[in-house]
Amino acid sequence: MVVLKKGRPGFLGFGAEEARVRVIRHRLEEAERASLILAKEMLEKLLNLMKVSASVRVKEPSSSGEIRERAPIALDISGEDLGILIGRRGNTLSSLQYLLYLMVSHQMKARVLLSIDVEGYRERRYEALKNLALRMAERVRDTGQSVTLEPMSPSERRIIHLALQDHTEVITQSIGEGETRKVTIRYEKQ
Repeated sequence: MVVLKKGRPGFLGFGAEEARVRVIRHRLEEAERASLILAKEMLEKLLNLMKVSASVRVKEPSSSGEIRERAPIALDISGEDLGILIGRRGNTLSSLQYLLYLMVSHQMKARVLLSIDVEGYRERRYEALKNLALRMAERVRDTGQSVTLEPMSPSERRIIHLALQDHTEVITQSIGEGETRKVTIRYEKQ
């Protein structure tokens, strides 16, 4: 941004002048665009090397679900029989995303946040976990007994914690170590 003419506040609004500026396209936008193109090309090449017949498209950020990760680059893979790319509980998809992150960040010589989804899997998983959290909170409220969920990844545990953060009758806590870390939902006496 280049200031062409500085503004003046004036006195009580009298004699005030508006500033004039010229906005110049920022290089960050160009870097993001280059990162997006590179990420899409690299993902397509990875899928080709894996002999997976699928297409990759740029995904527009939505207001819910996995986009909570705030990744500026979001790619969606579509095709038939892509369960192999998702893996158990999305582990293979997370690994593929991490691998692509490393490759693109190395090539761009900068940290490039990105998100990969397979035909809306992450969005569906987000909704399922949110609903699970609400159901378990109701069970804990009704019975007064704590519930411990199955081991989850950090991002999935975060979904549970956020879904119940405003719930007045239960609290959540992560317990365990490493890959066996779980969320416990406990009754909170008021």
